Amino acid sequence: MAAAVPPICEFGWQAIAFELPGIDGKTYGLDEIRGPRGTLIMFICNHCPYVRSVADRLAHEAEQLSRIGIGVAAINANDAAAYPEDSFEEMKPFAAKHGFTFPYLHDESQAVARAYGAVCTPDFFGFNSDLALQYRGRLDESKTSLVEGARRELYEAMTLVAETGHGPREQIASMGCGIKWRAA
Repeated sequence: MAAAVPPICEFGWQAIAFELPGIDGKTYGLDEIRGPRGTLIMFICNHCPYVRSVADRLAHEAEQLSRIGIGVAAINANDAAAYPEDSFEEMKPFAAKHGFTFPYLHDESQAVARAYGAVCTPDFFGFNSDLALQYRGRLDESKTSLVEGARRELYEAMTLVAETGHGPREQIASMGCGIKWRAA
């Protein structure tokens, strides 16, 4: 399996509004997720070894970011017909297993992932309080196995965004499994 790598941050790109169902039965839009000091949108899935290796850390970092005013949500846009492990029904136990306290949303049509230009899982979009993109880097140096003691790149970047409104100029792209798009 070849890893997909998204482009580095296009500073200032504006977050695109959406309405998606969450595993908790509610529908979420960007305004419900938006935090007073920034917003983090993560494209993830259940089956990808890159996501699986860091899912617990994602939950921890999201909890820590929410404490400093960053709104967080994850979106699963994978084609569940081809990858049943990524179905809406399977998202619920995955989130419970890893202690997700943030909305985990289903992008069945894949329209949101396409609008955002999501490339892989995980793919991180960190916005400031004005919903201008400031981070499109990685969680940390972990790939398909967790690197203990790794520098908390996502957390540090989003903390900087919360404090200054700007992300770091130097960013290392995330890496993961390519989004599983439906056949055209």
